[in-house]
Amino acid sequence: MSEEFNDIMRQRIEKVEHLRAKNINPYPIRFPRDSHTADIIAKHSDEKPVSASAAGRIRSRRMMGKASFTHIEDITGTIQLYFKQDALGPDKYEIFKSLDLGDIIGVSGKTFRTKTGEITIEVADFTLLAKCIRPLPTVKEKDGQLFDEFADRELRYRQRYVDLIVTPKTRKDFILRSRVITGIREYLSSRGYIEVETPMMQAIPGGAAARPFITHHNALDMKLYLRIAPELYLKRLLVGGFEKVFELNRNFRNEGISTRHNPEFTMLELYEAYADYNVMMEICEDMISSLARKLLGDTVIDYLDEKIDLTPPWTRITYLDAIKKYTGLDFTTLSSGDEAREAARSIGIKIDGKLSKWRVAEFVFEERVEKNLIQPTFVMDYPTELSPLAKSRDDNLEFVERFEPYIAGREIGNAFSELNDPIDQRRRFEEQVKMREAGDEEAQMMDYDYIAALEYGMPPAGGMGIGIDRVVMLFVNTASIKDTILFPLLRPESSGGHV
Repeated sequence: MSEEFNDIMRQRIEKVEHLRAKNINPYPIRFPRDSHTADIIAKHSDEKPVSASAAGRIRSRRMMGKASFTHIEDITGTIQLYFKQDALGPDKYEIFKSLDLGDIIGVSGKTFRTKTGEITIEVADFTLLAKCIRPLPTVKEKDGQLFDEFADRELRYRQRYVDLIVTPKTRKDFILRSRVITGIREYLSSRGYIEVETPMMQAIPGGAAARPFITHHNALDMKLYLRIAPELYLKRLLVGGFEKVFELNRNFRNEGISTRHNPEFTMLELYEAYADYNVMMEICEDMISSLARKLLGDTVIDYLDEKIDLTPPWTRITYLDAIKKYTGLDFTTLSSGDEAREAARSIGIKIDGKLSKWRVAEFVFEERVEKNLIQPTFVMDYPTELSPLAKSRDDNLEFVERFEPYIAGREIGNAFSELNDPIDQRRRFEEQVKMREAGDEEAQMMDYDYIAALEYGMPPAGGMGIGIDRVVMLFVNTASIKDTILFPLLRPESSGGHV
């Protein structure tokens, strides 16, 4: 922390002490605000000024002796304030002059239009509601105006509260995120889906290939896992007779952190009895394109250097055809893991270890295919080995009815025609257990209770998970998932925090 920063803090603390010495509380309990700034501006007419009480953070000041202009900002926008010593009195006006950028104030007065046409409140009275002791960091001030963006990206994530104060786009993006989630709820409710909640702490983590976080319940003296997915609980509800369910859920996966991954993230999962993966494809493209049209005004959107067309129908291509299209490799002609590794080496991909043919295909797909899937694309019909919870195709048991939607080179979801055969499910769990015993920490554990649920009979169903954070990345036009999570996980600062 710079000496200049410390000096400013000391000066502002002295102002707090000075106010308290005058029996003025710089942090009062309440203020009777009756209007947001946008409402005041909308209601003003030159023939009939508006009387209002507004509150917000000081964003600019223009001091001119015995009359001054200030802008305050609330969640709806900014409004100009006009302070006059004649109206406030010398003592009150002196307090006004001691205010700083970042202070939160409440004002009351009537609106008028200035000579430049700006709707303004002529302040009859004001109250300091919260003193901003720390100067807003990385933002420059000149002639009472804030300018320059909050450029330190890591500091923006660590101090999101400051980022929200000084970066209008950040506020706008997180409001949009909230509206995406609201829009999803409204869309699914209109289709007859019921929103439910399932456990975050689970005795057996399942529903995805991922390493879980482990915790311990003291009273029961048992190990628990933070959920990696709600899938197996949601499908238990299908068994119980709920035909259409969804959950907007927080998941936790003990994996690396990148521009695409955060250990704690938000998923939508939905399941519909008597549907299949074709129904899920229709819902996926219709829901996302409808959200874009409603929230962004169009189904063609800008994303980084691309124009993404979300208009249905989206491209559909099988998993093997996608690999063949972008690498030239035909995995239907390969009979073993050794042949698959040799084929991968022929296109410059070195794969260590004794991976199976389909694990090699998975690696090749991630390395060479994903980045080419820019326009919305459903990649369909994955190998059964890579999909332990999906139903096999009737025409080829080596593949399952599964798809992943890709947009801008990024997978945003996963969907199946759900496996409801308890005997087949038990066999696949047993194969996953063998993989886990061989060292694959992301393989599924055996879940006997889930098998028992299937043994009561689960109707044929379609299910889908969509990464909310990744959809929001697309809608707010960012390459980093951290820009869509209010408080992303970061390494602790070496200093241990604020001084």
